[in-house]
Amino acid sequence: MPILNRASALQDEVAGWRRHLHQTPELLFDVHQTAGFVAEKLKEFGCDVIETGIGRTGVVGIIRGNRGEGPTIGLRADMDALPITETTGVPWASTVPGKMHACGHDGHTAMLLGAAKHLAETRNFKGSVAVIFQPAEEGGGGGLAMVQDGMMEKFGISQVFGMHNAPGVPLGDFAIRKGSLMAASDTFDITIKGKGSHAAQPHFSVDPVLVSAHVIIALQSIVSRGVDPLESLVISVTTTHGGDAYNVIPMDVKLTGTVRTLLPNIRDYAEKRLQEVATATAMAHGAVAEVNYHRGYPVTFNHADETDFAAAVAAKISGDNRVKTDMAPKMGAEDFSYMLESRPGAFIFLGVGNTANLHHPAYDFNDEAIPYGISYWVELAETGLA
Repeated sequence: MPILNRASALQDEVAGWRRHLHQTPELLFDVHQTAGFVAEKLKEFGCDVIETGIGRTGVVGIIRGNRGEGPTIGLRADMDALPITETTGVPWASTVPGKMHACGHDGHTAMLLGAAKHLAETRNFKGSVAVIFQPAEEGGGGGLAMVQDGMMEKFGISQVFGMHNAPGVPLGDFAIRKGSLMAASDTFDITIKGKGSHAAQPHFSVDPVLVSAHVIIALQSIVSRGVDPLESLVISVTTTHGGDAYNVIPMDVKLTGTVRTLLPNIRDYAEKRLQEVATATAMAHGAVAEVNYHRGYPVTFNHADETDFAAAVAAKISGDNRVKTDMAPKMGAEDFSYMLESRPGAFIFLGVGNTANLHHPAYDFNDEAIPYGISYWVELAETGLA
C-alpha cells in the first residue's frame, strides 16, 4: 500500500490542526489546551472511549474495530513543546513568548489525530486501537507517568508503537533498528569542596577550581580507558560554577553534566566509576567531592518482532529501498522507553527532509510528511489487527 488516498486528502486539514498547535505551545505536564484540543477532536471523530488526565494530562482514545474481538494496539504521540524562542517567521509561529514546538510534537500529535479520524471512520480491523497522547516527553517523564497510572492494564494494551520525525532524512523515508535505539539519559552533580584564600596566596588554599579541572579531565578516562571502544558511553560535563571575584579562590566549585549509555551494564559501570573517579581525584588534591547521580530515561529498546513488523509496514508505505532497518543508535533520549519497558513494541523515525535540526529556534515540522505519518499509523493498526 502506498500513501493512503484518504491521508493525502486529509493533509490540509491535519496541517491546519498542526499549525494551530504550533501557535499555542505548552511545556511538560502543563498541556491543558493541547489535551483539550485533542480530546475534542477525538469526540468529533466518534471514538468509543476518551479518557483524559492519565499521567496527569495525557489523553487516551479507544477506537473499536468492526471485525470482531481482538487485542488492543497502542499508538503514541507526544504533545509538549520546548522553552525556546522561535525564529521561523512563519505565519503560524508561536504566540507564546519563550515557548515553541522545536521538536515536532505538534506534527506527531496532528498525524495521530489524522490517523484516528480515518480509523474511526473505517474501523476495518479486529480488536481496538488506543491512540495515546502523552505530555512531558521533554524531560518530565510523561511516558512513565502514564504507565504508572495503569494505562496499559486499564485499556488492555498488548503492544505499543511510537514515531518521531527526523530532519535530514529524506521526506517519507523511515529508519529503525532492533534493540537499543536511543540512549539512557542520566545526570550528575559534583560539588568540589576545598579551602578558599586570597588569589595571591594560593598556598593557603585547597583550590577547588584546579581540582575541578583535574576531575573533568579524569572523568574522560572512564570513557577512553574503561569501556570497550565498540560500546557507547558519553560523559559530558556541561556546567561549571565557582567563585565571584578575580582575586578570591572560592571554597567550592559545582559541576553538572550528563551520562548517555546504550547497555545496562555500561550504565551501571559509568555510575560506579564516575563517583569513584571524582572522589579519588579530589582526595588526591586534598579536597572532597560530593557526587549525586540521578538516573533518568532508560534505553529506548525496540523489541525484535515488533521492529520487523514496523519496518514491513513502513515498506508498504514508502517502499523497501526507503526503509533503513539498521540505523545507527542515537545518544539522545526518549521517554517512550518506559512504554517499551511495559509492553513489547517499536519506535521508528520518519524523514521530514531538509528542515532545521530538532531543538533549534528555526525548526518547523514539514507538513509534507503528514500523509506518510497518517498512512503508517493506519496500515500498522489495520495490519496488526487483521
